[in-house]
Amino acid sequence: MLRLMNGLHLPTRGRVAVAGLDTVRNRKDLPAKVGFLFQNPDHQLIFPTVVEEVAFGPAERGVSAPKAHQQAMALLERQGCAQWADRNVNELSGGQKQLICILALLAMEPSILLMDEPFASLDLPTRLVLYRRIMALPQRVVMASHDFELLAEFDRIIWLDAGHVRLDGRPAEVLPAYRAHAMIVGVGDALA
Repeated sequence: MLRLMNGLHLPTRGRVAVAGLDTVRNRKDLPAKVGFLFQNPDHQLIFPTVVEEVAFGPAERGVSAPKAHQQAMALLERQGCAQWADRNVNELSGGQKQLICILALLAMEPSILLMDEPFASLDLPTRLVLYRRIMALPQRVVMASHDFELLAEFDRIIWLDAGHVRLDGRPAEVLPAYRAHAMIVGVGDALA
């Protein structure tokens, strides 16, 4: 679903529109409106230093290199990460890498952030810190996750099963139904 929403995959039938943009007709315009966070930050990071990574998006949108660098530094400063600016991204922890990927998306000023399992492989303290940062963002966040504890605070959960919407509603409704379903089908599937 996330890959359809950001134009990485195109629909084979029907139509997908995100932020008023058709993902086929307006594919090149999607990055300005929709940011996509990969599950593994190593699949997203492409520049050697933090500031270069954060400045890339604005530079790609036509901002001059000095101005993009200035904007990246300002964003890093606002987020309390300015001391990382010249660090090699390969020297960062998993949580720091994930945060830099999010900041690189924010530098593009999208209205929607799509996140694929952003807490995978992170320890509990790092998950909680990153979660609080995500929940404080003004952007709409669409997240694929199996982290039920953190999903409980979202406004809406859509349970997808084999490409179909199984249930769509508030966490208090969807999460217990999903757990009950998992208990019934999970035992046989897990032991098979």
